[in-house]
Amino acid sequence: MIYGYVRVSTKQQKIDRQYLTLREFGVAEKNIFVDKESGKDFERKNYQKLVRKLKRGDLLVIKSIDRLGRNYKMIIEEWARITKTVEADIKVMDMPLLDTRESGENLVGKFIADVVLQVLSFVAENERANIRSRQAEGIRIAKEKGVRFGRPQAVLPADANDIIYRALRREITSAEAINLLGVSRGTFFRKIRGLKADGA
Repeated sequence: MIYGYVRVSTKQQKIDRQYLTLREFGVAEKNIFVDKESGKDFERKNYQKLVRKLKRGDLLVIKSIDRLGRNYKMIIEEWARITKTVEADIKVMDMPLLDTRESGENLVGKFIADVVLQVLSFVAENERANIRSRQAEGIRIAKEKGVRFGRPQAVLPADANDIIYRALRREITSAEAINLLGVSRGTFFRKIRGLKADGA
């Protein structure tokens, strides 16, 4: 039996291209499982339904490896479960080397696919490490140049403390004080907590 799997990260994204690729390969419409959610793990409703159906000798077709998931360590574990425990095959349409079927032209399909997947995993992990390193370096340089991170502090009028004291003495309401200060409720109440902490 041939099954297909389609995944997009959000309900707004289109499944058309993936779906069409699988149909053109010959996957029956009733055998295509679709999830519209993140690929951070494999706890996806329709993916789990699909895996429960897979049996030895079946073929799972996906358009690209990232449709299976985003985390290569988890992809490798899932790949091993499907190809070694269940003993089904996997074919990734946009990467011909990721095809575990063994045929006349492809006698070492499983071996080659496993090696390619390990290499992809290494490259992806290396890239993630490089991105983290570049981000950390960028933040360090920005801080050295005096760039401040986070939301800018609210600019308060000169008589801000007087307005806050008037609100504390109930001479004006909190809403009136917030309006006079031109700040959010959160900022206003943080200022009150700060004054109280200072013993005001």
